[in-house]
Amino acid sequence: MSASASMRTLSAISEDETVRFSVDLVAAARRNLALFRSLSDSHCLNHKPTILEAIRRYDEIWMPLIADLTTGSKPPMILPPLDVEWVWFCHTLNWADYRDYCESRFSKLIGKPNIFDEENEEYALDRCMKIWEHKFQSEPFENEADDIVENYSSSFSEDLLDQVSKCRNLCRMYAEPYYCEMVYLVAAKQRYRGFIYMLHRFGDECSCIVPTSDVYLMWLTHQSYPTVYAVDIKELEGDVQKIVGVGDDMKEEETEETKMLWERTFDQPYEKAGGAAIARPIVEPPFYWDVTNTDVNTKYKSLVPRFLFEVCIAVKVISNIKQAKRNPSRDFLRLRTAKCHRELKMDKSISDFMPEIWQKAWHLYCEFGTKGLIVDLRHRGGFCSKGSSVQDSKLFSWNDLLRAPSLASEKEIDERARIVASVTPPVQAPYFLKCVPDRVTDDSGAMISDVILKMNQYRPQEGRWLSRTVLDHGGRECFVIRMRVGGGFWRRGGEAPKAVKWEERVIQICEGSWSYVIGSSSIGRSPEKLVGTATPKEPKEGLQASWKFSTGNELVIQWDSSKSISGLRFDLQSEASSQPMLQVKLLHGRHMQYEVKKSGLETQEVKGEGIERDVRTEEEDEYVTMVRYSEETPSGKATALLNWKLLVVEVLPEEDAVLVLLVCTAILRSVSEMRREDVGSLLVRRRIGEARIGDRDWGSVMLHPSSYSPSLSSPKLHPWYWNAKLVTASQARDHQGVTPTASNYSQAEGGEALYRSGIIP
Repeated sequence: MSASASMRTLSAISEDETVRFSVDLVAAARRNLALFRSLSDSHCLNHKPTILEAIRRYDEIWMPLIADLTTGSKPPMILPPLDVEWVWFCHTLNWADYRDYCESRFSKLIGKPNIFDEENEEYALDRCMKIWEHKFQSEPFENEADDIVENYSSSFSEDLLDQVSKCRNLCRMYAEPYYCEMVYLVAAKQRYRGFIYMLHRFGDECSCIVPTSDVYLMWLTHQSYPTVYAVDIKELEGDVQKIVGVGDDMKEEETEETKMLWERTFDQPYEKAGGAAIARPIVEPPFYWDVTNTDVNTKYKSLVPRFLFEVCIAVKVISNIKQAKRNPSRDFLRLRTAKCHRELKMDKSISDFMPEIWQKAWHLYCEFGTKGLIVDLRHRGGFCSKGSSVQDSKLFSWNDLLRAPSLASEKEIDERARIVASVTPPVQAPYFLKCVPDRVTDDSGAMISDVILKMNQYRPQEGRWLSRTVLDHGGRECFVIRMRVGGGFWRRGGEAPKAVKWEERVIQICEGSWSYVIGSSSIGRSPEKLVGTATPKEPKEGLQASWKFSTGNELVIQWDSSKSISGLRFDLQSEASSQPMLQVKLLHGRHMQYEVKKSGLETQEVKGEGIERDVRTEEEDEYVTMVRYSEETPSGKATALLNWKLLVVEVLPEEDAVLVLLVCTAILRSVSEMRREDVGSLLVRRRIGEARIGDRDWGSVMLHPSSYSPSLSSPKLHPWYWNAKLVTASQARDHQGVTPTASNYSQAEGGEALYRSGIIP
């Protein structure tokens, strides 16, 4: 079967060959995903008394109510409260049990109304509440269960409780935001149609069929509309009983049997990006991928959003006479990006692949800015040669893949192998920002330089400020941070600037990039637009530092010096603390999704010393997690992670990047003064060379958790906060190719004592 034919075979399957879907599965799946998100922090998932009360309300109130209002096979346009709807949804996934329950109690199958938009949903919920309160005046519409549910226990409730418990993982399984994207759901519906076709035609070859997550989403959505499902699968009921679901006992060999059956049917890989077999363990992404339509940072024109998606590359080596005559041990496939990460080279030998079997070669997350992936077939040179030559090369561009059927595309490389690349839709991800040293500036924002002095007709430059340039994930300048350290003038042969009092050592953040002097790429002026300030305050008794922010927040720092840096405590207070989204805590270390669990990946060998060190323990003190609390997230949500020692931050779109940068800089300044040492290299006053844009843009390519390997994977492709110093490292030389030392700084900037004053007395 040719590649083009296989793709057409999957997309050309007709309703006559499978089933006719009598419900809009794409719209229905989006609504179910919204239900999962609503339940993610609800007691309906993890509080047994609440679940038992929800089951009672479902069994004694809701089902008799909707059965009474159902005319024929058409259910009324009403929706129950959230806890009841969740139990109802879980019950429908046990198809045989739900059908028998309805037939025995109501002598008919009870269906669900097709309500797919928010306006109709709100109307249906409001209408149900009015009917409910009229008919059941002693029963509250919302679940008000206490810790004990009295007088409700039956075999039915225990069985349904077990079913609800099995479904608990669905919210985690479908937490990634790309599941909600229309293009993903359309592709999933197509694969579900192919799955039913395979099951009906060849299902007798397997005792159990294990779906992938995209297919399973469509199947459980189909089941959740019981009357529709009953009609659609009438001729296939015996076949669909072979499908296993989450919580069922599954064996690895059943997954492999399903995989091989799919490949024989369609000659395509079964698992794909965003579509792993549900028997596989649920893996957490290496970053916080949240469903949100809020980006408060759009007000900063200099910030460019990041868009990430999952990518999977599968390879099938072709067995033929031409292949047999070659030496596969010298041939290998190399994966690289079209843009943004020219240093990336991931190699796999052809001999590592079994012939005529689809195998996963690479599983990654990529930024949309990488434009695509390139797969080269290369041949290693002769006995004395260390190089390799390209035999063939194929480009998989993101734009082409997003327009392809099932979000996947196949290409053949040198008649040696077939390659299928699959992607998920791109979704906005957190911002990555890091601050790098830059030149000293004066009060006007101009860098201290003979160039500026000459342009100003040799008028002395007043004031001295330490500067840091904020770079985004692509190495673009987006903010400039300035920290005042000195006042007064510097004249040639005259007086030098003097250190200012600590309360005058303000921090400023300006939006935009440097305005460079014509003919110079390293001398310029800071942007004029001021977007944030931090001013030192006299700390209260028991505190070591206090900062007043222009954002309306106040940062206070407490330090138990007997515990070194681990004794630091931070508190971010707000003038408008009554506003829910302004309830924020700063937690020392990496917490929630940023927690680094102890494993071999966090233990790294110290170069040249032959010993290993625990990266997680040593670096934990450098991190602060910002957590927001609101009515929607009462247990808290981490919205930013700061490495204050390196001045590196990860910021969710819903968190203010300028506030996070102010917190990060103020902490470093304060800790340096309290410790009386230059903890975070604040005294560096030279522009440090960065990797060129496109060579190794940090975060542009990351390994999928299923691909982590301490021995085979590069630490630079792991989450940045596993080893921030390694991943975000700058080149150790300035623009003149000189390692910065105190002797390299000009007297025009001010003497070393000016900058050490207040930091290292």
